[in-house]
Amino acid sequence: MSKEKKFAVDPMTPTFGAEVLGIDLSEQLSESVLKDLEAELLKWKVLFFRNQHIGIEDQKRLGSWFGKLEVHPTAQHNPEVVRIEEDDKRRAHNNLWHSDMSFKLEPPLGSILKAEEIPAVGGDTLFADMEQAYQGLSNEIKQLIDDAHALHCWPSAWIDLAMSSEGISDRDEFRRQCPDPEHPVVRSHPQTGNKSLYVNTAFTRRIIGMNKSESDELLKKLYQQASIPEYQCRFRWQKNSVAFWDNRCTQHYAVADFFPMRRIVERITICGNIPH
Repeated sequence: MSKEKKFAVDPMTPTFGAEVLGIDLSEQLSESVLKDLEAELLKWKVLFFRNQHIGIEDQKRLGSWFGKLEVHPTAQHNPEVVRIEEDDKRRAHNNLWHSDMSFKLEPPLGSILKAEEIPAVGGDTLFADMEQAYQGLSNEIKQLIDDAHALHCWPSAWIDLAMSSEGISDRDEFRRQCPDPEHPVVRSHPQTGNKSLYVNTAFTRRIIGMNKSESDELLKKLYQQASIPEYQCRFRWQKNSVAFWDNRCTQHYAVADFFPMRRIVERITICGNIPH
């Protein structure tokens, strides 16, 4: 790390998740500070920031240092920004373990989410360390999955949105351009080399080369790894809190316990690479 590091890090667990103190994300951060932030992200996998009075352009500026920004099929007014509004009419539905957009050939590197409006209590987000989840598997299961691939599928509703945003009217043409990918069940992090479990309940459908019953049984066991508390950290949101997670080695679960209260968050996502 550089000698110019100007922030502190407060771990949330011994190995996973940390709060970053003494940094203002509205400022133009120096190259050395950004490199230090990247090092902390690689170490802790998800970083949290409190009291960040930033706009979406600040969010995008931070994300852009790490890579090109992703266009999400559900984005509306700004193609790089996903605004999630939940209240008494629009119930929360992200309460399942998932890795963002794993249905893409090149899933995101990471995501940066800011809390705009938060209920008085509830609406926490759980994060799971999928490197620990992989390490916790038996040797027998590791041998079974180390060279395996799994099919990840686009949600049907999002295909129509993506076709509209891309100006594609033919569904077959869209499927040719954006096929459902087959990703490694165990992927290696492109920067650290660490192995992590890369299947999730939202987008993974089956393991290639297995019959349905075998695939379903194995995937059920693998999905359960994310729900083990020893592999998790839990973040209680406040207004102007920010979370930045490494999508390549984590999953998250947005707790939907705050109905009918209002919750508004905005997320930008950073493009990644083909998993290996």
